[in-house]
Amino acid sequence: MHEISLMEQTLTIILETAHQQKAVKIHRLNMRVGTVSGVVPEALEFAFDVTTQGTIAAAAELNIELVPTLCHCTECNRNFAPIDLIYQCEHCGSLSNKIIQGKEIEIVSLEIS
Repeated sequence: MHEISLMEQTLTIILETAHQQKAVKIHRLNMRVGTVSGVVPEALEFAFDVTTQGTIAAAAELNIELVPTLCHCTECNRNFAPIDLIYQCEHCGSLSNKIIQGKEIEIVSLEIS
């Protein structure tokens, strides 16, 4: 489960940020996770609960915004949202391997006090 490692790294970042801001409590972590990032949101939530125990983020809320996959077709120069794992352009039928959105794993914001 690589979500534990991912959340450990994320926790390091948010705790450092909170420390720099002289915060004593982390209330909420907002993240964006792409649908083809390889991250399972439920596993990330579990990892968050496990890794934050005993820290100033222990009772924090984790909000995950799922980012849908968006591809670019080089044949017709259009963006499209694939229907399944075969990234076929809905406009011209060409196959594409250019994913322009959906791989991200980002910290969006942090609510602290």
